[in-house]
Amino acid sequence: MQIHDVDLRLLRIFVAIVECGGLSAAESRLNIGRSTISSHLSDLEVRLGIKLCKRGRSGFELTEPGRITYQASLELLQQCEAFATTVAGSKNELSGRVTISVIDTMVSDPRCGISEVIRELKQKSDNIQFDINVCEAREVETSVVNGRSLVGLGVSRHHLRGLDYFPLHNETNYLYCAKGHALFDCKPNERNKLLKQAEVITSNYMRDKEVRNDGLNYQNSATAYHDEGIAHLILSGAFIGYLPEHYANYWVDKGLFKAIHPEKYHYQIPVMLITKKMSSVSPLAKALVEEIKRCHQAY
Repeated sequence: MQIHDVDLRLLRIFVAIVECGGLSAAESRLNIGRSTISSHLSDLEVRLGIKLCKRGRSGFELTEPGRITYQASLELLQQCEAFATTVAGSKNELSGRVTISVIDTMVSDPRCGISEVIRELKQKSDNIQFDINVCEAREVETSVVNGRSLVGLGVSRHHLRGLDYFPLHNETNYLYCAKGHALFDCKPNERNKLLKQAEVITSNYMRDKEVRNDGLNYQNSATAYHDEGIAHLILSGAFIGYLPEHYANYWVDKGLFKAIHPEKYHYQIPVMLITKKMSSVSPLAKALVEEIKRCHQAY
């Protein structure tokens, strides 16, 4: 089939539907109604001559041709953006889409310079579009590997082949309990006994348990994959868990959180700039990486 502008638009809509997990969920991202999205998806299926997904009361599910089309769509759209960026670079212009994946709660870290990076790039060119994706740590790396993001800001204990990692700063995580938990106002001589009984939240950062070596009880009924989920569980007063100091300080300052024996129960994890290994880098990608490093050089 010949690829026209209308096909690229339909493919972008299809990619958004898949990434949002369904038609209804894609409404806010695409800023169009569900019926219009459904019509566009049907048009694409007719254009391609294949059934891309199953949709109905049972939920949204990609067909095998749909899965293949999604992967091919990602590659095609990335190539289109790379073409536009390369042409703009030949004219010494910064133009294209800046895609950044970051772990959650980074915005509360005063050392995070993403906002400054955006401001500086925006001042250099009005022809840059920004796309910030907040996701779970492993997804940050995956997003850079598959080309969905130019760069990632996240954490990694086991580096993936094909990626470069540049340390920006260390993030300190402490063990917290909330007001209402037995540990919050306990006496020092009661702490060890209560710690053995306390349930510690199993989190996405469980791979860091090897560096914690804290001997605490991780056999529990609470799991979270983002810091915000951990915070919800700690606030319940039923669990304790590790959180970045900069994020937990919001509740500490309100008298709702307390670090448990911070001299012992803490660990550091490096926050990394994650980029894909490549022989040639576009001017926009190069400018982005340089700005991120510059904005974090003080740390």
